Amino acid sequence: MRFNFVTLFPEKIESYFSTGIPGKARERGIVQINAVHLRDFAGNKHHKVDDTIYGGGPGMLLQVGPVFRALESLGEEKGEVILLSPSGALFNQDLAREIYASNQAITLVSGYYEGVDHRVTEHLVDREVAIGNYVISSGDLASLVVADCISRLVPGFLGKQESLVEESHNEEDQLEYPQFTKPFEFNGWTVPDVLVNGNHEEIRKWREKNRKKRNHP
Repeated sequence: MRFNFVTLFPEKIESYFSTGIPGKARERGIVQINAVHLRDFAGNKHHKVDDTIYGGGPGMLLQVGPVFRALESLGEEKGEVILLSPSGALFNQDLAREIYASNQAITLVSGYYEGVDHRVTEHLVDREVAIGNYVISSGDLASLVVADCISRLVPGFLGKQESLVEESHNEEDQLEYPQFTKPFEFNGWTVPDVLVNGNHEEIRKWREKNRKKRNHP
């Protein structure tokens, strides 16, 4: 699986995919990471990629030209182009599976400032995605969330593929069950006896019964 990131801060992308599980998967070639520095496609000597808003308004917008040229540079390796945007479809596990199932390559365009020129949305991307109903300072964080989630669906990304099954969300919003490790007792807090009795069927039933559920406001 190939992930292209159109970003102002390629070092953020490189740093994340240089450590831990993502770093090991990248080393083994399970995922390919390509951070495209948007300023390389600015088209001016000052490498400026943003400007003021027509009609007035606070803040700056990313210009359409640099984004267009950055995407064109990817050629056939561009794949599906996704803009991280507050107005996009809410990202969840089902959407992650849909995107993964239909693509061998994904390009994630990070938003900054007040967003992007609307012509990017109209003409250059295949879909918009939002990671939640809140505001963050950099679209790179959102891009990394999407890439990490989809990466976990790639065979070989996780050490054990059953981890993917255990940790996946389902249609009832059930999450993982409570889990414990040694010591058995700490500060008077003990592990449920059923988890140490060696009866795998009882353990399975306990885990299913005690799966956590998301609390909705």
